[in-house]
This record gives sequence, structure tokens and C-alpha cells, in this order.
Amino acid sequence: MNDQDLISKKDLLELTGISYGQLYRWKRKNLIPEDWFIRKSTFTGQETFFPRQSILSRIDKIVHMKDDLSLDELADVFSPNVNDLMLTSLQIKERNIVSVEAIGFYMEQQGASGTYSFQAILSMYILDKLLQTGEMTLDEGKGLLQTLHDHYPKVQGKPCRIVFFRKMGASGFVLVSNPSELFFESRIRVVVSISIAECVEQLNMKLTSS
Repeated sequence: MNDQDLISKKDLLELTGISYGQLYRWKRKNLIPEDWFIRKSTFTGQETFFPRQSILSRIDKIVHMKDDLSLDELADVFSPNVNDLMLTSLQIKERNIVSVEAIGFYMEQQGASGTYSFQAILSMYILDKLLQTGEMTLDEGKGLLQTLHDHYPKVQGKPCRIVFFRKMGASGFVLVSNPSELFFESRIRVVVSISIAECVEQLNMKLTSS
């Protein structure tokens, strides 16, 4: 993650209008992940920065939802206890969590099962998300599912991104932990870079509202 993807604490408070106390209260309530508080050296000393897109999106959601839900209820939305979640393919379809096509393709590639864990449903959700944009083909979706299957457990719970790239007609995926910088040779085109944390949040919102 480069400096353009970060926002300082001072700029964050000015831009959003929230107070220092609110920010750290939300942190204590687990509404904002500890990993998003990034300490960096600057010419004035140590300062705190945040992943810009993620923190601005999260604060916007907190501000708009806090009148309807308590902070503890919001914490359940943003940091769900998903370890015990298991849904059948029929439940996933009936609750309109992902498309029928994404469920079917996942089952073809990863094998059918009686029930599916949150990680499996998350993989279906990300697959569906990329297919819906038209940027990724079903054949490329095989690489996405394999990358998530092989490597997501290593970074689960940490800020990370799935990066989809192409080079001279070939495509690939990289799962990278934040904060980090990722540089490609000039012939590689990054098609899309998706925050896994945001996908987890979006999926949980669908699960709790459906």
C-alpha cells in the first residue's frame, strides 16, 4: 500500500468531522480493526495513518447506522462471529446471497457439499462480484477460487486484497496483506484490486439482512 492509499489521523478527523474520542471509542468497540491503525515515521515523528478507502467507508457506515443499532450490535455487523456459520446451497440461493451461476461454478470447481462455511460463501461472493463486472471470465474464475482456497486461511482476519492481473493474454491472482506495496513489470495490467475486508463486510450485511 503506497502513501496515496493512506490518510493521516489528522486529515481523517477533519474530513469526517468525528472527534478523537469517537475514533478511539469505536476502536475499543471493535468497529474499526486494530490493523487499520498504521504507525509510520514522518518528519514530525511517528504518526497514525489508515487505509483511506476502507476507513472512510467504515466511518460513513457507522455514522449512518449508529442511530438504529447500538455499538455492540454494529460490532457484530462489522466483526461477525462466522466460525459456526454453515449454509446449504439452497439457503444461499433462497437468501439471494450470490447468483445461482456462482454457486454452481463453485460447486463444480471445489466440490459439492451438504453445507458451506463462511469462507466458502465468501469465495462464491467474490467470484460473483468479479463475474458481474464482466472483467473476469469463468475460466479465469478457476484461478480466483484456487488462490482463495490455498492462501486466504493464512491472512484471514487481516487487512488484505485480491489482485487480478493480466499479461499478454494470460491472467493471474495475488492475495496480498495490507499494508504493503506491490509492483509489477510494465507489461502487466492490474484489472481490479478488491479489499477482502470490504467483501467480508458486504457479505455479512447480506447475511444479517436476508
